[in-house]
Amino acid sequence: MTSDTHDEHSFELYDLRVEVVAPEGAKLYCGANVGDYFELRGEMLHLPPGQAFSIYSLAALLPLLPAKQRATDPHDWMSTDAEVACPDPNCPSRFRITRLGKRRFRHADTTAVKLADKDPE
Repeated sequence: MTSDTHDEHSFELYDLRVEVVAPEGAKLYCGANVGDYFELRGEMLHLPPGQAFSIYSLAALLPLLPAKQRATDPHDWMSTDAEVACPDPNCPSRFRITRLGKRRFRHADTTAVKLADKDPE
């Protein structure tokens, strides 16, 4: 959901792109190819048609993605560190997380739990 309107019951998250990077000529063991990627828009993960992604690599990335989606202090390591190592210790690939544009969400559209001051209908 994108919107230019801002209300007191909304919040913003960054869309993210996670791309496979590796030294030139490196043999990758995680099943990925350099340049493979997925995008995260809100809570939805989007893969290009015909592309797969290792569940083990995804498991290493998942704990970091919600934090990368949120605005952070410029001095926080989450703001500056953008690459995550492949969980296979023999694989030289990394996963580069890039913040794309921001997307606005309304609280009432993302949860059934009401705010203390009540979500508008």
